[in-house]
Amino acid sequence: EHGLPAAAAAYQSMLEDIRLLAADGGIVPCSLPGGPRGRHDGWMRAVHDDGGHLLAFTLSIPHPDGSPAGERWELALESAGHGLWDWDLASDRVLRSPTVDGRIDAQERAGALLERIHPDDRAGVHAAVQQHLRGEVNQYSAEFRYRQPDQGWRWVLDRGRVVARTADGQPLRMVGTHTDIEHQKQLEAHLHDQQLHLRQAQQIASMGSWSWEPAGRRFWWSPELHALLGTEGAEGAAASSPRAWLRRLHPRSRSALGMAWRRLWRDGRAANLDLELRRLGHHPALQLRLWMQPLQAADGQIQRLLGQVQNISEQHQTDALIRWRTELLNRVSALGRIGGCEIEVDTRQMQWTEECYRIHGLRKESISLDQALALYTDDSRSAFESALERIAAGGLPEQLDLCFYRQSGMRVWVQVLIELDRRDGLPPRFVVLFRDITREREANERIELLAHYDLLTGLPNRMLLREQTADAIDEARDRGTPLAMLFIDLDGFKTINDSFGHATGDTLLKAAATRLHQNLRNSDLFGRFNGDEFIVVLRDLAEAEDAGHVARKLIASLAEPLHRGQDLLKVGASVGIAMLEDGREDFDSLLRAADAAMHAAKEAGRNTYQYYSQDALSRIQRRLDIEHALHGAIEREEFSLVYQPLMHAEPGQPPAIEALLRWHRPGLGYCSPVEFIPIAEKCGEIVRIGDWVLNEACRQASAWDRAGLVFDRIAVNVSAVQLRERGFAERVIEVCHAHGLSPTRMELELTESALIRDTDILRHCFDVFERHNVPLAVDDFGTGFSNLHYLNRFPVGRLKIDRSFVQGMLEDAGTAEVTQAIVHLGHALGMKVVAEGVETTQEEDLLRRQGCDEIQGYLYSRPLVPRELAQWLRNAATGASMRDTAAALVG
Repeated sequence: EHGLPAAAAAYQSMLEDIRLLAADGGIVPCSLPGGPRGRHDGWMRAVHDDGGHLLAFTLSIPHPDGSPAGERWELALESAGHGLWDWDLASDRVLRSPTVDGRIDAQERAGALLERIHPDDRAGVHAAVQQHLRGEVNQYSAEFRYRQPDQGWRWVLDRGRVVARTADGQPLRMVGTHTDIEHQKQLEAHLHDQQLHLRQAQQIASMGSWSWEPAGRRFWWSPELHALLGTEGAEGAAASSPRAWLRRLHPRSRSALGMAWRRLWRDGRAANLDLELRRLGHHPALQLRLWMQPLQAADGQIQRLLGQVQNISEQHQTDALIRWRTELLNRVSALGRIGGCEIEVDTRQMQWTEECYRIHGLRKESISLDQALALYTDDSRSAFESALERIAAGGLPEQLDLCFYRQSGMRVWVQVLIELDRRDGLPPRFVVLFRDITREREANERIELLAHYDLLTGLPNRMLLREQTADAIDEARDRGTPLAMLFIDLDGFKTINDSFGHATGDTLLKAAATRLHQNLRNSDLFGRFNGDEFIVVLRDLAEAEDAGHVARKLIASLAEPLHRGQDLLKVGASVGIAMLEDGREDFDSLLRAADAAMHAAKEAGRNTYQYYSQDALSRIQRRLDIEHALHGAIEREEFSLVYQPLMHAEPGQPPAIEALLRWHRPGLGYCSPVEFIPIAEKCGEIVRIGDWVLNEACRQASAWDRAGLVFDRIAVNVSAVQLRERGFAERVIEVCHAHGLSPTRMELELTESALIRDTDILRHCFDVFERHNVPLAVDDFGTGFSNLHYLNRFPVGRLKIDRSFVQGMLEDAGTAEVTQAIVHLGHALGMKVVAEGVETTQEEDLLRRQGCDEIQGYLYSRPLVPRELAQWLRNAATGASMRDTAAALVG
């Protein structure tokens, strides 16, 4: 239009401000005096070359002919989503191009526009506008959410600048652009979520990220890495000076990192290594795992390094603890002269411990199983190989006494325990423990050879049998296990002895003794009593009728005739059985009863066996009655639980509670758990009973907890049969959750025998317990075969000293030393130690001095019904004496 160049030249200062605004790449409206209408209305835009350099500005003025409103803004709308606005401050009117809400040529008051801004953004927009109007900033810019016609919100980027002021500097007119940035905001939100998830994952894994740009020699660390290394607040310093944290590395780690760094630049391959980073103060050093991954250009040059750092201090501590426990077990093995080895079933490859080499007198070098067995006697080698075959075929673990000769010619006796270990991903292998028993064996041999053995058969004589039987009787009474004496008389021996002579008779006696002995266990006692009479004492019987099973085996062992030249010599056996019980509590009374039963067997036709009386049969019948009554006892609600507290040795700690099972048979009274639990285990009813006990104990504990009664945990006895039941561990967790009791407060008490058989089911069971932090305790510790390997391997947290040790430690210094040793062993393995059966203050004082952690027994309280225990807990919470409380409840 004519006059435009003159107007542009006249108002160059005004255009200067507009050029600055347009330099950002947008289109800026402008007005100049002149033209047919009194002013030129148009737009200014910047022109750039391909390199982005500013070349010039263009000023566009539309043709004066009238055109639709949409065409007036046509040029502005070409700029990919930018809209224009023009605010006349004097009239408070805003003229806008097509806006984010779809309006065209909208003209309205600025206040109305402000009302459509999201309430949370409104104050910020208003403050930004005012700040620019006051001249505090050169340009106004704000991001806010703008209401749409459908009442939804969209993000808008709004920018502008004052283009006209009064003579005194007051703003008259402000122009700018608005841009829809909704999609950009959504991308930012999505990116933020991804970054948040990544950071959370790194925080969970104790990891942080880093990168390094070789060109700029600049490091970048993620906030997680700063937090991990304890460098928060020094991000800039750490990024610009990586040597600051390198100086904190242990010299060994710094050297390893330098070597890995040089290797990475030389080979261009990823690397990882473990580092030790020292921390300020007295904090322990951090154990870190570092990963480095190079990003290479097409020419193979490294453009950037990416990496991660993970805190593995906890894993490092766990590994150190495992090594420490292994060393401790090695020291214990050395003190106890116990060695171990592993033998692969398929390849027979073998690995020995150091103590095993020492026991065999060999240097520590590779040795095969055949080379080791070559040291053993023929009998021992044959017994060992046979045991391996039986166990590999599915047999139970076996214990043997074996003899071998060292290369120096020294004879050594070892007690060997053999088990089969099967683990996922590993070949099956035998685990064998050797205990040097040479001293014990030689001492016994010297005594026995002098006075206690029969010279013909090599069996114990009557005197030794009397001593051994007395010890076996005491042990049976203490452990409450059945004991039986078998009196064996050879049928037909006198006739053979008289017919063929004493030499033949002696040969027959030795052969018969050998056959009988081969059908007995190592734990059984066997000796020659007189002439053709032998005595067998069966220990650790599961039940009384097992004595009859053994008698049948012994009779059958003599069924095969013996050859003497052309003659066949055949003998039988009449066996009398006497059980240890009231009225028969010593060797002589058992001998008289067994002898009488043997004569009854002869009267019954010979070559058979008889029990001394009908009492054994009565017990068998009672066992059957109990087994029958157990079926349906749960449905008849004959079971109940009583509860006994366990007191912490340290004052101020809440007590624990053990749940004890009771069975009341209507019309017959209470049946002892010692009697019915083994029967329930054998008939399989223990699984249902155990589930009932778990549910009831958990329900009661939860009720006490809701009532505000304070206690640490509740303990329940668990049978080895239950542990072998599939799904048992999952049922325990389900029961706890069903009653609202944390699994960490449900302690399971196991017997030592439950830890011996290492099966897949048992390992899975303990894995579940460990994941849910279910506490485990070993009950009656010290009464079984205490396998330290499994005790350390499984997640056991407490050892319970058997009451037999507690009751005898005041009178027997040796017993007191045993309890002290158990306390030391438990603490060395990171376990708590509990003493049960404490009844006197003297016992309590001694146990406290020995370092026992918890005490249980009648000293504090007898087992109580739930109502009485609740009162006991209330009194305990008020600080009342536990003994006075127990006495009051008993009264």
